[in-house]
Amino acid sequence: MNSYYHTFHIPVMGTGHSIDTPIRVAPLGITSVISIVDDLLIERIRQHYSNKYGLPYVKIPRYAEDGRARRITAYLETVREIVSRKMEAVRNLPFFAENDKQKYFELLPDESQPKKEYMKLLAMNPGPEREALETVLTNKMVPGSIDVNIMVKLDRINLDKHGKPLSEEFSDAKAAFRGYANSTLKSSVILSAGINQSLFGYITKFKDFYRDTAGEIRKKIILKVTDFRSTLIQGRILAKKGLEVFEFRIESGLNCGGHAFASNGHLLPSLLKEFREKRDELVAEFQPLIQKYYETMGWEYPAGAITPPLITVQGGIGTNGEARRMMEDFGMDRTGWASPFLLVPEATCVDDATRELLRQAGEDDLYLSDVSPLGVPFNNVRRSGSEKSIWKKAAEGKPGSACPKGFLVSNMEYTEKPICLASREYQEQKLAHVDSAELSEAEKEKMRYQIINKACLCEHLGNGALIALGIVEPTNSPQAICPGPNIAWFKKLYTLKEMVDHIYGRGESLVPPERPHMFAKEIEMYVDYYEKLVKRCGYTDMEIKKLREFKANLEHGMELCMHFAEKTPYPGENLASIPPCVETQRARLEAIFAEFEKNIMVTVDR
Repeated sequence: MNSYYHTFHIPVMGTGHSIDTPIRVAPLGITSVISIVDDLLIERIRQHYSNKYGLPYVKIPRYAEDGRARRITAYLETVREIVSRKMEAVRNLPFFAENDKQKYFELLPDESQPKKEYMKLLAMNPGPEREALETVLTNKMVPGSIDVNIMVKLDRINLDKHGKPLSEEFSDAKAAFRGYANSTLKSSVILSAGINQSLFGYITKFKDFYRDTAGEIRKKIILKVTDFRSTLIQGRILAKKGLEVFEFRIESGLNCGGHAFASNGHLLPSLLKEFREKRDELVAEFQPLIQKYYETMGWEYPAGAITPPLITVQGGIGTNGEARRMMEDFGMDRTGWASPFLLVPEATCVDDATRELLRQAGEDDLYLSDVSPLGVPFNNVRRSGSEKSIWKKAAEGKPGSACPKGFLVSNMEYTEKPICLASREYQEQKLAHVDSAELSEAEKEKMRYQIINKACLCEHLGNGALIALGIVEPTNSPQAICPGPNIAWFKKLYTLKEMVDHIYGRGESLVPPERPHMFAKEIEMYVDYYEKLVKRCGYTDMEIKKLREFKANLEHGMELCMHFAEKTPYPGENLASIPPCVETQRARLEAIFAEFEKNIMVTVDR
């Protein structure tokens, strides 16, 4: 039986902005995702909530044995206990009163069975029959899932307190995974940002990720994927280890929050169409491998346990009409809504100044930046506390961060051990190198900007949560945040009920009718991105081939968007915005490509 009644979830948002979202919304039946990248931030949040709810707290020091995994486990157990207490309190509330029990049922989608039964209850007269239905409905109340997210490529080898490398099982990704696996949660782990073969192999050590004799999987795997091909590759790797993927979570490559992993010009409609047409291949491809693994291990695969994976989508969805398009036209099982919830204080952990910055932000304030030390495009907002701090320190002659956490270390240009591009250690050496280079002053200024502009995301992405909870003061705690461009159309702070009603198309829309369709916004972002790629092109054979393929894929996606533009719009769905967008962006694309081809000829002539 499906015990999750909602048709949306709240995805992970940075390291801190959804760090306590399950505490806030799970007792109301809504699933959300915690990042477990920053265990040091997690420890501070655990102390706060342990004190708030009278739970025992013993600090786990930074260099304690297996400290990273233990901190994560301890926090997840704290969240589970708080959610359990709050859920029980909600269940014990009376019906027919303005309270969280009423809110629980009012938030449910109208087509869900518990909501229909609840509406029936409200119309009944007092008596044994109504009391019986009250009991039935109370028993059907379940919390939203407390899910976690791991960026699998962030897998630094850690050091002990003496500076000596720890063994591989203590790497960042494996320790974080172990922290989740050792918890008593019955939920899902979302693995994002690519393939980590070593981590995938490590999952086999934990029986909770396999079916028990009743056919249940206590801890489920969700893969965040960019296309059908990567879905098959990753699913096959896991299936050979007997591991089933509960859900494939498709995200727009650019029209999203956080780090943006762009496809090679494949727009979301093209990707979703392929999933819709080929989703039956997933069970056919993976199931024989899974059952073979069970046979090899001497386990019995429970009869009737085969379950097709869910396919969900997120990234830029902003109206009920767009959500319906995802589910009814493309067969998606659920949708993910992230950035709009940054304007819902009941749901997310954001400091007041940053939330106000987001409320006021227009389309020009939201941009795809180069601030991430990972070298991956990062959705950002202008005039953040992080941005101001970066340039204030540079003006004072102290560029870069002290790098107190080091989760994003990767560069070995000047050191034997990896350091972070946002660190003072790297930036001082790189800036000195630029100063001594035989370049024009204009070229030097451009390079200096690119060096200094890197943000200490390890610290800055968590500071907003610490400020919001009163753990630190805003002074000397610069805040970074990573909203998707969709948030430009949400212009006030909302209650949880207002946002959920908007998602389900109940009442007046929270966004104006002229808001461009999510498909139109994605087209514009991909043409912008293509222009950047062309400007940075070194005109190698590989780059030329890739950029030509990118254009062809983008044109194919535009044609598909035009096909959808001819359909009858769902309520609140601005399909009319697609044709003028395609016309404009197609002309831009042709102009960019013509210049690109001309430059190829110049390069060949040389």
